[in-house]
Amino acid sequence: MTTQMMGEKIRRVEDDRLVTGKGRYVDDLLPGALEAAVLRSPHAHARILDIDVEPVLDLDGVVAVYTYDDLVGPMAEPLPVLIPHPALTHGRAQYALAKDEVNHVGEAIAFVVARDRYIAEDAVSRIRVAYEPLPPVVGIEAARAAERLVHPDVPGNVAARMEQSVGDADAAIASAPHRLTLELDIERSASMPLEGRGTVARWDTDSGRLQVWSSTQTSTGVRAAIAAKLQLDLVRVEVITPDVGGGFGVKILHPWPEELLVPMAAMALGQPVKFTEDRREHFISSAHERGQHHEVEVGFDDEGRLRGLSVRFWHDHGAYTPYGLIVPIITSTQLLGPYKPHNYRVVFESLYTNTVVVTPYRGAGRPQGVYVMERTMDAIAAHLGKDRTEVRSANFIQPDEFPYDHGLTFQDGRPLIYDSGDYPASLEKLKKLIGWDEFETMRDELRAQGRKVGIGLACYVEGTGVGPYEGAHIQVETSGKVKVAIGLTSQGQGHQTAFAQIVADELGVAFEDVEVVTGDTRRMPYAVGTFASRAAVMSGSAVALTARKVKAKALRIAADALEASVDDLEIVDGQVRVKGAPNSRMDLGTVAVLSNPLRYAFDEASKAATQFSVGKADQPPVAEDDQPGLEGTDFYSPPRSTFANGMHAAVVETDPDTAEIRILRYAVVHDCGTLINPMIVEGQIHGGVAQGVGGALYERMEYDSSGQLLNASFMDFLMPFVTEVPETIDIDHLETPSPLNPLGIKGAGEAGVIPCAAVFASAIEDAEGVPITSMPISPSQLYHLRLRHEEGRISP
Repeated sequence: MTTQMMGEKIRRVEDDRLVTGKGRYVDDLLPGALEAAVLRSPHAHARILDIDVEPVLDLDGVVAVYTYDDLVGPMAEPLPVLIPHPALTHGRAQYALAKDEVNHVGEAIAFVVARDRYIAEDAVSRIRVAYEPLPPVVGIEAARAAERLVHPDVPGNVAARMEQSVGDADAAIASAPHRLTLELDIERSASMPLEGRGTVARWDTDSGRLQVWSSTQTSTGVRAAIAAKLQLDLVRVEVITPDVGGGFGVKILHPWPEELLVPMAAMALGQPVKFTEDRREHFISSAHERGQHHEVEVGFDDEGRLRGLSVRFWHDHGAYTPYGLIVPIITSTQLLGPYKPHNYRVVFESLYTNTVVVTPYRGAGRPQGVYVMERTMDAIAAHLGKDRTEVRSANFIQPDEFPYDHGLTFQDGRPLIYDSGDYPASLEKLKKLIGWDEFETMRDELRAQGRKVGIGLACYVEGTGVGPYEGAHIQVETSGKVKVAIGLTSQGQGHQTAFAQIVADELGVAFEDVEVVTGDTRRMPYAVGTFASRAAVMSGSAVALTARKVKAKALRIAADALEASVDDLEIVDGQVRVKGAPNSRMDLGTVAVLSNPLRYAFDEASKAATQFSVGKADQPPVAEDDQPGLEGTDFYSPPRSTFANGMHAAVVETDPDTAEIRILRYAVVHDCGTLINPMIVEGQIHGGVAQGVGGALYERMEYDSSGQLLNASFMDFLMPFVTEVPETIDIDHLETPSPLNPLGIKGAGEAGVIPCAAVFASAIEDAEGVPITSMPISPSQLYHLRLRHEEGRISP
């Protein structure tokens, strides 16, 4: 019998190739290609008065130099604002190469193509640019003050103002027995994948086709952008995503200037061209996230139940808005978590600053929202003198209340309706995992030793599986091997394993006989991309639907050949057989042969499908409603997002002298619906927690008042080592399947990182007795918080 694959901890088939150095990344491709380097602005805000490229033109090895004046047609227009929104009244996007003005350090000004990268870098350093520096706007406070403007035609530096509400929050808060106000901050960070951005392009002058390889999270999106900007028919552009050394959201933005400039140069020069981003470039010219300031008003009763919640926040989106308002919209809606405030009002303003653009980074606005809501829950518990878990329990949406409609609009433009979950059960699991009820005994024992420890928790709900669609193509070859193509790209999520598990179960074939190809527009031209924890939900569902379609065709063809009813057939171990008659069977590969009527026989197997072997003389060889081949394509488009959920808890120790923070225990309970591969899900959680530790305790983008990023290298940008990440993470799963897709799946990719800032703020505050209102927090900051608390300048 075929072994069931769904739900099994199958080792990832892609790992052997990757860990033995056999991966193929963008920079490995087309050796000998011309290489490009980019001249980037040293100023955060300045007018460009003149660009002198003369010193470069005669440099040996330089092939071409481009500035804005060399761009024509759509290439000379601003890059697209990818996700327009009615509230985005003053959206702005940069040019592929700066026109007249630069608005952040690192903005692209000139593009040099040379024999190799060394010469290109040399040439870039010789280009002379005359600037007129302008006063920059750095940080949310300066943007709100609007004493200076990033864009002179954007009043108050406000790109967008958006409000959503349900009920009457102000009246509910005013009439509540208890009221609190809070101010909370999260600073900027960035994803920092191992591999920066990269693009290689080759133009075939004979066929008039453009091939592009890009380290992207959306090969189809890059393809469409290139075709539009270079005025090519879409069919003439092929984009392939090879192995990608991490995405985490920064590579969902497209097109980056280089994704257009590289193919433009390849077409103009008739030679392959390559661009590989270096680490400093990634710091100053890719994307950041997280920076927000929140003001909260909340009203609640004696049990801690929310009566009304009002949140106003300001979002720093940097110099441009290429990805629209997705991040702050997610913050404003996912802030609600597993709770029902009944009366809720949220208002945000998205602000321009002269800093690097903001796009989604793993978690995409959710870490900020969860931090705000969970800090609010902790504050309510402290005010009432209640256990923090009791206050959360009092506000949970209950299992019998699903689907639960919050009355708001989510980031996909669809209603914010939670599909499934059991939050009380998750909390009970978490309390047992972390030892919540036994913690005070542990605290007393360690306090007697002069040690300070604290415990914290945070709950979250994560919108996953956003549309509009994904598709899959599955073909059974005459050998019986199964080839699967999906449009999603992969950055290490285990797609080749998880989707093969689905196909193996749905089609009744061996897991080892399934091969999955991702991110190649030649194989699957219609797709959206890998982001927002959507791969398993979207492509997993499309793969399942396609496999069912192929299975139905296989059974129909086999039924005719075996002279049996379709209802009496099953596929087991790659064979179609008659139930109860084990000797009446046919290999799936043979069915594939029969599915393709042939005139010519190429081998022994194909003889079975020739015109004198199969078919009926009075019927067409291929029926009117059929097509040759044992293959199929199908798509899945969801009615709305699915909503995964989970809870994290941590026990931390804070050094009484140095204020260093040490993680003693970490626990996670996670519900992503039906599990395809628990090992992959747990790997995603481990990786997410590692990033969450970094975001909560180490990583920040440190700008000075002139807009210079002061820590734009791994020497200065702190990240956790393996010694700072919990060695063991206790994980438990809850499975409440989603009713919205055929497999009951909810996403898992970002879950590990989302609640970490809130968890550590809660635990550190519990250890110290000092309010934690800004994250990330370093030992130095914690030390100074202690001093201010001791001096009476802040109160618990």
